[in-house]
Amino acid sequence: MSEHAPIGLEKEARTVRALTHSGNFHADETLGYAILHYALSPKGSLGGRVLGEDADDRLQFVRTRSPERIAEADIVFDVGGIFDPSLGRYDHHMKDKPLRDDGTPYSAAGLLWKDYGHAAIRNIVTTPVTEEMVVAIWQSLDKSLIIPVDQDDNGVAKMGKLSLADIVSACSPAWDTAELYGAQEAKKREALGFANAATVVASHLVNMVDRVRASLKAANRVVEAYEAAEDKRILVMETGMPTEKVIFERDLPVVYVVSPAGPEQWNVKAIPPVRGDFGQRVSLPEAWGGLEKTALATVSGVPDAVFAHPARFICGAGSRDGAITMARLALEIDAALKSKAG
Repeated sequence: MSEHAPIGLEKEARTVRALTHSGNFHADETLGYAILHYALSPKGSLGGRVLGEDADDRLQFVRTRSPERIAEADIVFDVGGIFDPSLGRYDHHMKDKPLRDDGTPYSAAGLLWKDYGHAAIRNIVTTPVTEEMVVAIWQSLDKSLIIPVDQDDNGVAKMGKLSLADIVSACSPAWDTAELYGAQEAKKREALGFANAATVVASHLVNMVDRVRASLKAANRVVEAYEAAEDKRILVMETGMPTEKVIFERDLPVVYVVSPAGPEQWNVKAIPPVRGDFGQRVSLPEAWGGLEKTALATVSGVPDAVFAHPARFICGAGSRDGAITMARLALEIDAALKSKAG
């Protein structure tokens, strides 16, 4: 959280002039621009502002290396040689560059995220959220999105092919654009490329914020369902949602998750021994594998049984009660087999 009042987030809504460098662009300044967009003027035109097509906007944005323009701007990021948030300066290319507590160098995006990320999240989220949720979303995206950009931009670790950094780079005009079309056209294509990259990055940021919000909401529901479960090995969810993350993070002894798969089907999904791995903590009964409907109902004794995957990691029934019964039977059969083997 910022230790000062970031420029533009004061109570008075004044025009804010933001600036980054012209020329080659990367993920950190395009993401930094997207953060400022959502924090200060989310109703403005993200692309139009870059192309000079949206003059009536609280956030004014320019890409230049002009010392005079840099001096005049309210917020300068990824250029200027100064890091002083109280003055709206967010460069990170100095010898004495700003570092995270663990020594990781910040990029311009990381520095702006620290000051403007919470405000951006509040404007991105379209459903009511608490300040605690905003902080949790900020922390999650800082780890999953911002730090990788910091590392890539500072040469600590590459994000890799088809990463956000790679997609941003692909928006840049080809090296011979000026040679083929002239300097003026190359300048236009560079501006358009930045606008396109910023739009892609902004969409990714919005989607990640919403997915983290939903993930946190799911975590609360998973915990509630687990606490209410009669048999802690069977987690019954009344709505389909991600559950594995919470199960492994909290080391819950869940073996099967029962949840609706449509208006007329409930599934039983086996939890793997390691998150994201193949295999199951307890596989579904061998006799069920690959069977459907009548054949499965006959073998399992569950009248509305629908299917059991040949790999025995998922099965389904026509009702909530039927699915829960299948989960209980699977545990009983497994226990009987282990007792016999022992």
